[in-house]
Amino acid sequence: MEQNQQAAARVVRGRNRIRTDDAETEDVRAHIQRVALEMFIEDGYDKTSLREIAEKLGVTKAALYYHFPTKDDIVNSLIEHRIAAVDALMEWAEAQPRTEATRIEFLQRYFVLHDVAKHEHVIRFFERNQTLINTLPAGKLMKGQMERVFGFLMDPAESTVQQLRRAMAIFTIHAGHFVLRGHDDLSPQDRREATLVVAEDLMRLAAAGE
Repeated sequence: MEQNQQAAARVVRGRNRIRTDDAETEDVRAHIQRVALEMFIEDGYDKTSLREIAEKLGVTKAALYYHFPTKDDIVNSLIEHRIAAVDALMEWAEAQPRTEATRIEFLQRYFVLHDVAKHEHVIRFFERNQTLINTLPAGKLMKGQMERVFGFLMDPAESTVQQLRRAMAIFTIHAGHFVLRGHDDLSPQDRREATLVVAEDLMRLAAAGE
């Protein structure tokens, strides 16, 4: 009897539920997030339905609803991870002396955070679906968080050029992967190194007032 209950709780793909063991459920959620995010980026958030996501996953809509009742729930769950990571980074930064060395270290730590595939794809998702920044609660949170990042890096006492360079250092980290991905002669490590070099150069130019 107990074995039958365990078997029923697992639920095979294409059936009613996706495995319910806590550890396995977390893996399933991550898989749903990854597949849905890829579809949102490729096809657009508005044009992608939960039914299509379920079909791509090979499960029923009921199985998908069990984990994420709406598309917004999928996006919010993805952004929660990034928001928590950036919040932790900001807490570290705001406890440090606001020196140029701290700004450079912040940039390096932000680069490492962004280099995590899930975070990179979240940024790409919002770049492809700009209106969601102002409509989804999670999008508004992320927008406010980025303003906090710029507030830490940029000094109102500096020139407009200096402030813009500091902001562009962050945008370079966001854009580096996409700008260089067509260069087949570059390895992923080459792309990462080039992106960080340019971002750091912009920060140092800003500090020098050039």
